[in-house]
Amino acid sequence: MSTLARRLWQQYEPIHDVIYFSDESLTAAKELGLRGFWMGYFAFRAAPLGPVDPAVVVATFYGFAPARVRRALPDAWSYASPAAVLAARESAVDRSMRAVFGPAIDSAELAEAAELAWTAAQVADITGRPLAAANQALPKPEAPHLALWLAATVLREHRGDGHNAVLVTRGIGPTQAHELKIATGESDGELLRTGRGFTEDEWAAARDELSERGWLDDANKLTDAGHREHEFIEQLTDAACEQPWRALGEQGSARLLQLLRPLADAVIDSGAVPAISPVGIVRD
Repeated sequence: MSTLARRLWQQYEPIHDVIYFSDESLTAAKELGLRGFWMGYFAFRAAPLGPVDPAVVVATFYGFAPARVRRALPDAWSYASPAAVLAARESAVDRSMRAVFGPAIDSAELAEAAELAWTAAQVADITGRPLAAANQALPKPEAPHLALWLAATVLREHRGDGHNAVLVTRGIGPTQAHELKIATGESDGELLRTGRGFTEDEWAAARDELSERGWLDDANKLTDAGHREHEFIEQLTDAACEQPWRALGEQGSARLLQLLRPLADAVIDSGAVPAISPVGIVRD
């Protein structure tokens, strides 16, 4: 059964993702001089960390081939400083969200969602969570919709950092984690394998190892043991990111979930964020 933490993630994730896929964001990256989708993706996501080496991004993002990252960084910082990238991403988010929400961007409901999400994001324990910490340290934007987006970003990276820790604990590397998701049908295999940048041999090795662990069958589908492991990983991830919601309280968390649903639906319905993407997003 999906936990409250997981249901909240499913709603704030599309709001966060506008920075990677919306037309406004792609245009902003191009105007900065960033070359291609992936350079924009890595720059926009890594900018809160400062002008980091690609090795830091490989470690913190967890799911990308080192060669994929090195094609974008550190070159991106020669075109635009992290400070310039942060300014551009906020401007792009502003334009994207205005295009998606229209007059509703000034609604009381969005403002309420922003305050609840901001509270959860600011009380989130960022110990051992570098991407969440870097975004949490940024100042609160004045506009409610921008505060909502930044809060969603902190919470999304908080969950992602925790998920990475779970994978490390379970001895599951990046390609193995992706192959598990592909086997569940949660991600499009072709798009994910193409986007993440690993070689065919690396993908094949990941499948072989999962098979040896008894998690994949001969058709590369999850076995019963594989299903149990996948659900265990999700349960551990949910447990690792429950703290902000415990701090916000049951009533506040439930209210935020109610407020986020129409906002997330509006993002998906607008086409600003694809239901299936190279980053591996699948919308239920």
